[in-house]
Amino acid sequence: MEATQNADAAELGKFSDLAHHWWDVDGPCRPLHQINPLRLDWINHLCPLNGLAALDVGCGGGILTESMARQGATATGIDLSAQALKVARLHAIESPTETGTLRYLESSAEALAARQLDSFDLVTCMEMLEHVPDPASVVQACATLVRPGGWVFFSTLNRNIKSFLWAIVGAEYVLNLLPHGTHDYHRLIRPSELALFCRRAGLSVVQTRGLSYNPLTRRYALNADVGVNYLLATQKWTGSHALSP
Repeated sequence: MEATQNADAAELGKFSDLAHHWWDVDGPCRPLHQINPLRLDWINHLCPLNGLAALDVGCGGGILTESMARQGATATGIDLSAQALKVARLHAIESPTETGTLRYLESSAEALAARQLDSFDLVTCMEMLEHVPDPASVVQACATLVRPGGWVFFSTLNRNIKSFLWAIVGAEYVLNLLPHGTHDYHRLIRPSELALFCRRAGLSVVQTRGLSYNPLTRRYALNADVGVNYLLATQKWTGSHALSP
């Protein structure tokens, strides 16, 4: 793993321990498999992926990265978990894409941004910001990596009582949708905070969507309720200056 200050060893350990479960659709990563078609369709609707250069930051085992390649993108996934990347590469060999290309790199967003300015048509950073010490740094790196006019997509968890009850108590300890301790409430990010990070990085928020779970039907859906899980679609300004804080 490359040296980086914007990473938490305990958080990396959690996801490294889950590495061999990434592609088990009935295992602890089941929610990721269930929401992946929703987030993929949402991204592809706003920014058709075919023929584009796409970067997936914090790709884990490559669920979204591989899906973007299947939509015709030249997809790159980056992560700091060597174990997760091994699983991603193995699955890519076992299930080769027939359309776009796919590769994985062990790198942080900040390190890649230092080498590849304005290199991608779109960047995704899903379910990752709440696991790093400095999410604003990742947002800035994503903005640096995407070309002017390109798209950056984020998803994370809101910080409020509803989110604590549903996403942590409910999802982790009552419904057992996620392993216990997956999320730290104090690291969750309000939409207003993420929007500010984006504006400071030179990204305009184009669309905000909520992601809800119905425990009776066991289905996820995109909607307007950003009280718990939410997604932001942003575009990089074509000008050269971001807003002042």
